[in-house]
Amino acid sequence: MPKTDLKSVDDYIAAQPEAVRGAEELISHQIPTYKLHGDPVLYFAGWKRHYPLYPATDRVVAAFQEELAPYEISQGTIRFPLSEAVPAKLILRIATFRVKEVAARRS
Repeated sequence: MPKTDLKSVDDYIAAQPEAVRGAEELISHQIPTYKLHGDPVLYFAGWKRHYPLYPATDRVVAAFQEELAPYEISQGTIRFPLSEAVPAKLILRIATFRVKEVAARRS
């Protein structure tokens, strides 16, 4: 990649060819959201005692059943307590799964 004077993630994404830009980062339903080709992949928020990740589709919950067992899941939401370390690897795996789930729906 050529050296540039990018100042933000949005600048970086905008500088890429459209075919490889990846997810769009925006605010939707008043919370941070990632969309891929216009379809929502993940939403997240911050609350007093937890940070939720949406949507916890039936397929997501089934695929990560064991790993999600310690967390509260209801109404399509996974609630991660602020009092615990962020399960970054799990969230990355869920995000990757959601990308595949959204792509399959588009096919």
